[in-house]
Amino acid sequence: MSVINFNIAQWRAWAPGLESVGDWQSWSRQPVVLDSSDAAPDVSFLPAMQRRRLGRMARMAFSVGWPLADGREQLPLVFISRHGETARTFEILIDLAAEQPLSPTQFSLSVHNSVIGLWSIMRGETSEMTALAAAGDGLEHGMLEAAALLNEGAPAVLLVVTEEQPPEAYATWIDDVPFPYAVGLLLTPGNDWQLSLSSAAGESPKADWPHALNLLRILLSEQTTCQHAWKNRVWNWQRNQ
Repeated sequence: MSVINFNIAQWRAWAPGLESVGDWQSWSRQPVVLDSSDAAPDVSFLPAMQRRRLGRMARMAFSVGWPLADGREQLPLVFISRHGETARTFEILIDLAAEQPLSPTQFSLSVHNSVIGLWSIMRGETSEMTALAAAGDGLEHGMLEAAALLNEGAPAVLLVVTEEQPPEAYATWIDDVPFPYAVGLLLTPGNDWQLSLSSAAGESPKADWPHALNLLRILLSEQTTCQHAWKNRVWNWQRNQ
């Protein structure tokens, strides 16, 4: 892979109790696992009828993405979630086990690309949109997708990474979501940032925090380089300005 270049024009992030830049600055200086919470972000900019269709994961995605898209038409979207709507799909499985009839609405909103479908409908957006179900380095794979769109002439691309807290039944298998979070990046052409890929000799140790949260810590610091490792892949980030 050759080096890809881009600018991060704006960013937004949400987690329970972490909404403002100041909140995230405090967390990034001393990152901790947040207490379990049913809190959901404010999406009052949407009509009530539309809000009712959104689970917390979709609300998180909309809360960070909508302000970044404000005033922009034909804005491609790259949506990334490793686990997707686990809470909603778990409810469907419970209904199946109890031999209850399934809700078509619940099913349609549980599929991995439901968020971009709702985004397209609610914004009247017809630009290219991609939903990725990637592994631990989904952020970087999303960056590759976004860079390709920028290279094809898109003046900006919206990238959103969202993970929901999985139900307790999944705790044995899903151990990479310390708390619910969403990160939105408005990417534009430029050379402020570089991203490249190298290989590790063996499998890298598990990172303390998901890559998207580690990137926030870099954005909020004066650090100019960082590495995100996943299995035998090492992603090298460099900030030039």
